[in-house]
Amino acid sequence: MPLINESRPEEFTLLGFADRPWLELPLFTSLLITYPIAMMGNVTIILVSRLDSRLHSPMYFFLANLSFLDMCYTTSIVPQMLVNLGSAKKTISYMGCVVQLYFFHIMGGTECLLLALMSFDRYVAICRPLHYTLIMNQRICILLVSTVWLIGITYAVSEATATLRWPLCGLNQLDHLLCEIPVLIKNACGEKGSNELTLSVVCIFMLAVPLCLILASYASIGNAVFKIKSSEGRKKAFGTCSSHLIVVLLFYGPAISMYLQPPSSISRDQPKFMALFYGVVTPTLNPFIYTLRNKDVKGALCHLVRSIFSFKIFFCKK
Repeated sequence: MPLINESRPEEFTLLGFADRPWLELPLFTSLLITYPIAMMGNVTIILVSRLDSRLHSPMYFFLANLSFLDMCYTTSIVPQMLVNLGSAKKTISYMGCVVQLYFFHIMGGTECLLLALMSFDRYVAICRPLHYTLIMNQRICILLVSTVWLIGITYAVSEATATLRWPLCGLNQLDHLLCEIPVLIKNACGEKGSNELTLSVVCIFMLAVPLCLILASYASIGNAVFKIKSSEGRKKAFGTCSSHLIVVLLFYGPAISMYLQPPSSISRDQPKFMALFYGVVTPTLNPFIYTLRNKDVKGALCHLVRSIFSFKIFFCKK
């Protein structure tokens, strides 16, 4: 591994799958296809949520925020991956690495909390239906989302800043596809036990606590749903929750396996595949999960498409 005189190199070499170059072309092609799909899918969710008055409710307000997060999440890593996979020089500048580190973890931390907030919304809607409009009014929803963003930004800035303070001993190679906290800690020199402990404690708060809140919410929801006598009512209640539950499993599964273990114990390829999954696959699948399993979103999407085509036909006739 090349050494330079300074602890902060001018650029990093992202090794990625250098030991398996045959993976680069399929990965490049996959990212080139999935990235536009993810962007279009999430933009569609945001537009439908804003333009259709039937979707002007807290649930779809939070969903639009999730789609915006997913767009930022995947944009923080995929363009850089495409540049590196499509060229022989697989580098990222130090400042580029810093920017990516902050943005990637801001979006990740905020999404953890936003998914918990969305589960709380479903809990209030199903378990406290008579108080739903009172509890989840517009002012409260904006306040809750703002708080989630503030905590996510605070977490990412504090963790990333603490990580960047550790000397890299002149090592400028990262065995990863992007700049991520566990990989940078693993690359740092000196005693890393305290930093790993701090990372683990903060990640327990950012991952385990929201996950416990989600599980508690769905335990209460399940109990309430089974008390509903109407089979149609139970089906509708499960329908509104199933999409969110699938998204939670897709996001939290890889994130927990990555962040709730000491960085020094992480295998070589684990961060690469995990980053691809929760940074690329999940943002691509989320719009389809919410669209295909939600009648309201499908209806609003069909209405939007019909409106666009009707406008085009009317314009052409003019």
